[in-house]
Amino acid sequence: MPQPRRIYLLDPKQLSPETIAVAFAKTSRSPQSFEEIASELSEKKSADFHEKWVVGYGHSSVAEHAVLHVAIENISRLAVECLESNRLASYTEKSSRYQVWEREHFHIPQELLGHPLESEYIRCCQLLFDHYQLALGKVTEYLKRQHPIRENESERTYQQHLKSAAADACRYFLPAGSLANVGMTINARALEHAIIKMLSHPLMEVREIGREIKAVSQKNVPTLVKYANENVYLKFFEDSYPPDFGINSKKQSVDSSNWFTCVDCYEKGEDLILAALLYRFDQMPFAIALSTIQCLPEPEKKKLAGDLLGHLGDHDIPLRELEYAGISIDILMDQGAYFEFKRHRMMTQTPQILSTLNGFAMPSLLVDAGYGEQFKQDMEEISGFYAELQRFFPQAASYIVPNAFNRRVLVQMNLRSALHFIKLRSAPNAHFSIRRVALRMLQEVSDRFPLFTRYFQSITQETVESVENTFFKKLI
Repeated sequence: MPQPRRIYLLDPKQLSPETIAVAFAKTSRSPQSFEEIASELSEKKSADFHEKWVVGYGHSSVAEHAVLHVAIENISRLAVECLESNRLASYTEKSSRYQVWEREHFHIPQELLGHPLESEYIRCCQLLFDHYQLALGKVTEYLKRQHPIRENESERTYQQHLKSAAADACRYFLPAGSLANVGMTINARALEHAIIKMLSHPLMEVREIGREIKAVSQKNVPTLVKYANENVYLKFFEDSYPPDFGINSKKQSVDSSNWFTCVDCYEKGEDLILAALLYRFDQMPFAIALSTIQCLPEPEKKKLAGDLLGHLGDHDIPLRELEYAGISIDILMDQGAYFEFKRHRMMTQTPQILSTLNGFAMPSLLVDAGYGEQFKQDMEEISGFYAELQRFFPQAASYIVPNAFNRRVLVQMNLRSALHFIKLRSAPNAHFSIRRVALRMLQEVSDRFPLFTRYFQSITQETVESVENTFFKKLI
């Protein structure tokens, strides 16, 4: 007689993450229910199992069933980047759009302690935070004059709109050393890799965070992260790169016209996607599916594209066949935009070190509120100090770099990720700096994949040019 279906939770209040992981792992060879397996396990038995199978035999997938929720407070936004570079995890962090930073909310790198430049670093951070606070006041007063409270609008809603709009412009002052809180949900396998990366990182703060995360995690998963240590392979690149090819990148001119450059694209991407769609729902080798698609007239291809993307609801996720084509892009964006961009982890991102070498963006609102000259003066002063700091501390110098400065990142994404990014980040509630990137992405994808153009659209009438003209006085 068939057994009845059962669906239930293994309660993390009653079972440790390592025990839950073992209970799931044992089902491959045990006819018992998960509850029965778990009831026979102890903390020691679970640890012994992981020591043998995960550590000894390398069955690392078992560790994916052990999930932790790690609260990390008062770490620099520079350290947040390393933490959030781990793809298979979920994060929620302090927002520079909806919260205001206090004067002393910045990290002082241990690399600088006792060095003659330490006091200047602190002075520059305090300068940025002081002027950030002053700018918030000036911009808020300007917005009140330009946009009085509307009829039937509550005072609370009005004040929140003012605060958010002011913060969107004034966040350009905030340095990468600004402190933030991050909540991270991650499985033990991904956590082990994250800890290894942190322990191998060039920044002392990140290495300390790695040690602390390892220590607190071992209270719940004592075996699964026990052997996470510094990695020689990762350290090699940190210590030995870049090689010297006689190119002085610091003297390369920065041109605002080539801030977004396609470096590679699937030439037959549309055919690959449609062939994969046909392959999924028919019984044929892929070569025949591709040949069939390539022989189709354009109207038939458009119909198939409509089948794939034309029936999507607002919250639907397209079929994975959209992943068979993609695009690689070299993007220059301000650090504030990159800090949001990095959250899109279902793509490959290669960011360059944060520096002042690529110029800075200046939001129009600061200029309109009468704070543009002060902002420009501050950015030029910080740029000079960065150059001095970078001579002694090539990595730690990035802490002083504000959100205003531009940063290069090489990106490879498939069209499924591109569709999600464009839809989310071109929306009116997205920050204007990331909207600019999303709208430019929309242009590029539309040009490269015309068959799908009508399905890659912004919900607003904005263009790259309108965003630049409305929100920026300076981009480089």
